[in-house]
Amino acid sequence: MTARALRLDWTEGNAIRLLMNGADFFPALCEAIDDARHSVHLETYIFTLDRTGRQVLEALERAAARGVQVRVVVDGFGSLETGEAVAARIKAAGGDCRIFRPEPHWIKRLLFSRSRLRRLHRKVAVVDAEVAFIGGINIEDDYDDVALTEEIAANPRFDFAVEVRGPLVSYAVHAQDLLWVRLNWASVRRDPRKWRRPTQWRRLKRPANAPAQPPAGPLRAALVLRDNLRFRNTFERAYLYGIARARHEILIASAYFFPGVRFRKALARAAARGVRVRLVLQGKIEYRMQYYATHALYEELLRAGIEIYEYMPSFLHAKVAVIDHMATVGSSNLDPFSLLLAREANVVVDDAGFSDELHKRLEAEIARGGRLVRSVEYARRGWLRRCVDTVSYTLLRLGVALTGQTGRY
Repeated sequence: MTARALRLDWTEGNAIRLLMNGADFFPALCEAIDDARHSVHLETYIFTLDRTGRQVLEALERAAARGVQVRVVVDGFGSLETGEAVAARIKAAGGDCRIFRPEPHWIKRLLFSRSRLRRLHRKVAVVDAEVAFIGGINIEDDYDDVALTEEIAANPRFDFAVEVRGPLVSYAVHAQDLLWVRLNWASVRRDPRKWRRPTQWRRLKRPANAPAQPPAGPLRAALVLRDNLRFRNTFERAYLYGIARARHEILIASAYFFPGVRFRKALARAAARGVRVRLVLQGKIEYRMQYYATHALYEELLRAGIEIYEYMPSFLHAKVAVIDHMATVGSSNLDPFSLLLAREANVVVDDAGFSDELHKRLEAEIARGGRLVRSVEYARRGWLRRCVDTVSYTLLRLGVALTGQTGRY
């Protein structure tokens, strides 16, 4: 994969630290918030008020209480049960909070609206416009909601994020500022009386972009965003470009894997030309329809020579890939929700050392708890399981039809 030919806005001079699971991520995030001098801006899909969520919320409250500008954005569906409580506590501490696409009254939820499917799924936090945290980890404990069995309780949810310092941070600041202004305009549309409030009007002005940060390390990287305007197909195009030019290996870990026809054919072509293609997919059932619909793709993938490993120790939530000597870490799954509807954010790193580190982490988890799916065993599954897989696949494709993109899947 040739990084310089890939049309992304590359930046040089970044320091990027790989964070695996909440054990790495939350202490680093809370420490940065506690050290904040000027500003903290956090966006997340899920903000759960469990033991970990309360620790992050208390760190945000402490920052706001000492005069740091605190801004938080949570998704209205992902944080349906906690969003209002989080917003109330942030505002009481002196910060500000917005809910992205708040869920309507339950009566209105009975009426279909495509806009309700367009969620804020990215997980981005920026402190003092100097350090950014970007990845797939929501604000929720790795253990609290996965302790369904003793086996799962002994293992944390498997996920990654990165801590970024350097020029790339200013891109994250810019993306957050644009969304913040959009959400302020949305609040005015819902309540026109806010036009009469001078303080509200000042908040509507577009925030000044953070100055570019000086070099902090040797890494070349890019921030890749997905939205429903300019960047609708950014992730898929970047993946397809990398897959088409891969020479040695493609290793993808995706919690929810249901890519389009072009993507699957690109993986098959890569395997046919001798590239080792491996997928690490969900082994535990979290959402049944997605789980079984993915299994309906196994025959096609296995026949193409693609290796599939199901992650068994706990719930897989990672959204990462290593293609030769490039790596990506972020919030985007390879399914219609992420590729067609949600706002997402990934960091692509063009560095052999960083890619090797992520590769080693994935290899270790495959060795520890990856179950290889064998063609013979898969072919022996019973007729009932075949029916469940087919029905789930059909239902998911019908769901894709609501986006108007059925032909791609």
